[in-house]
Order: sequence, then C-alpha cells, then structure tokens
Amino acid sequence: MTSRRSVLTQGAALLGASSTGLLVPQSAQAQSGKIRVGFMLPYTGTFAQLGVAIENGVRMAINEQGGKLGGREIEWFKVDDESEPSKAIENANKLVQRDKVDVLIGTVHSGVQMGIHKVARDSGVISLIPNAGVHIATRAQCAPNVFRTSFSNSQPTMALGEAMVKRGHKKAVWITWKYAAGDEAYEGFKESYTKAGGTIVKELGLPFPNVEFQALLTEIAALKPDAVACFFAGGGAAKFLKDYAAAGLKGKIPLYGSGFLTEGVLEAAGPAADGVLTALHYGDGIETKRNKEFRLNYAKTFKMQPDVYAVQGYDTGLLLVQGANAVQGDVSKKAAMIKAMEVAVIDSPRGKWTMSKAHNPVQDIYLREVSNKENKVIGIAAKALADSGAGCRM
Repeated sequence: MTSRRSVLTQGAALLGASSTGLLVPQSAQAQSGKIRVGFMLPYTGTFAQLGVAIENGVRMAINEQGGKLGGREIEWFKVDDESEPSKAIENANKLVQRDKVDVLIGTVHSGVQMGIHKVARDSGVISLIPNAGVHIATRAQCAPNVFRTSFSNSQPTMALGEAMVKRGHKKAVWITWKYAAGDEAYEGFKESYTKAGGTIVKELGLPFPNVEFQALLTEIAALKPDAVACFFAGGGAAKFLKDYAAAGLKGKIPLYGSGFLTEGVLEAAGPAADGVLTALHYGDGIETKRNKEFRLNYAKTFKMQPDVYAVQGYDTGLLLVQGANAVQGDVSKKAAMIKAMEVAVIDSPRGKWTMSKAHNPVQDIYLREVSNKENKVIGIAAKALADSGAGCRM
C-alpha cells in the first residue's frame, strides 16, 4: 500500500517535471494547439441539473474573458459521471489518458470525486472540484494540483452553532442521513455549537437515502429541544421539511440546517419551508452589484435563474482564467499556474474569497431565511471561514 507521503512526493515530482516540460504528451500537445478542458459531471439522473448549472457557470466565466484561456483557444471534452462511484476511475481516465486534458473539472457526488481524486493525484493533471465537499480531498489527501471552489461538508454547519446560540437556542437535536456527507456536516455543527455554549441533547440519524422520518420526528417532539439542526438535500430535504410541518413541529421548534436543506427544493417544499434558517456560502438575494449583474447575465444567457451550483461553476472558471493568464496560456508551466491559483482572489457573486493552504475556499457563510420561496440573506453567520485542512501536508 502506497503511503500518503510517497503519493504526495510523487505528485510534487510530477509537478516539478511538468514545469520543465517533461510531463508529456498532454502539455506539449496543449502548447502546440488548444488548451484541453474536460468536464466530468452528472448529465443524467438525480444530479443532472447540478451538472448543467456547473458547466454553464464555467463557460460563462470564460466567455466573459473572450472565450479563451491566457489567449489560447479551448477544446472541450465531456463525460457523464452518472453519479456512479464504481465508474469514477474509468471515466476520469477517459479524460486524462484518452482525451489528454490539461484540466479536469468535476464533480458533484463525493463518492465519484474520490475516483477523480485518485486519477488526479496519480497523473498530476490540474483538477478543479466545483461541488463535492468530501473532507479528505483537501485534508489528508490534499494535493498541489487539486483545488476546490465550493465548500467542505462541515463549512456551512460550522457557521450555524454561534447563530443558534445567539438566538437563545441552547439545547438542540441534530438529525441527518447516516453517511459521509451527514457525518462531516455534523462535525462542523458539533464543534461550533458546543464552542458557543450549546448542548446537543440527541443525535438522530437514518440510513441514506431513507425518507421515513415519522418515528424520529415523534422523538424530537418528546425531547422538546430549543431548536433542531440538520443536514438533508434534494428530494429528501423537501420531504423532511413537509413532514416536519405535518408533525406539528413547525412554529414550535425552530428548524436550522446546512443551506442545502432549502437549496433548489423550495417549490417542492412549499409553505413548509417558510421561516427555516440555513447557512450557506451563497444566497440569491446578496445585495451587491456583482451578484445582481451575474444573476442578470446568467438568466439572459441560459434562460434560467442561477443557483449556488452555477456560482460554484462560475468561480471555477474564474480560478482557471487566473491560472492560465498567469502563464500566458502555456499550461506546461504547471508549477507557476498552480502558484497563481493558490494566491488568487476570486471576485465572486458570493463575495470575494481566497484559497486556504489546503486549496479550499476561505469564504463568508451567510445566514438565510426562507420567505415566499426565496432564501433571503439576513446576515453573515461567519466571516472568512476556513476549513481546518487537518492532515494536509503540501
């Protein structure tokens, strides 16, 4: 079994070789022609809309720069990852080995991301993560050539604790699906809530993607906490919001969550979502010129409203533009390109953010309240919040 240190050393060696033009054939091919950019995203299934939003955002950011990277034309490649972890390594290798991409952008599903991550670390290809929040990618298995432009799974919930205690909610129940994303979201909540003086009276969970919430909601009613905090997403989140209201808890026990609880599900949840408070690194109603212009341009271009996934894709494009511009499009100068991305300040619709040493965003987390099918920003829950990067050695 290869040790983490030896893998990182190997990655550093690859990067060093690339900066002197030894990493071929993809760098040489790119320098003589177009920069080759690969998307590995979900284009079918549950997460298809997310994949489309991310690609839209990337292309919009680059089109605003004349459709080029460092003055060079782009050749695009696409693979549908199907949100299927068992196919992840094979699919990533299609882009890296077959298509010889210089940059690989993906993905949404954390399980699929780990397959991409292995290929990225083994090959040294620049890898940009536009969504998947799995901790290990920018913690114990961080790598010089891997950057995340979204969040770590514990970042949104890390901002919830203090906000809840400030509102007088000192005893809380936590509820989530029992899987990696739920566990990592709980890590952030537990740390911030207990540090702020709160007590978690019960941690409740059910297997992913089970949506039979009734027994757990009955238990919450009996426990009578000051508030409930949770992590759910997608269709399961919409059902949880409806079941919470149907159980008579809405209006009696305030509900808080990671922002994905109410992201993209407000139509499905309807009035059950009203008043729910969430924490996330973006909100539709951020009152800045930058966000208003982005939202207008996105809507005009794609005939739909942008969401957090579109913003994350857009910021991935902005980061790539800065890296490519720094080397005038000569992507064989990988070490210099990486350095430029490490020190980049991204002027995002979510607000300006920077990269941590582990290559995860250092960003503001907003407190949002659902009102009339909109996640309204009511304040900043945490300023310039960084993931711990625990175990990262670069």
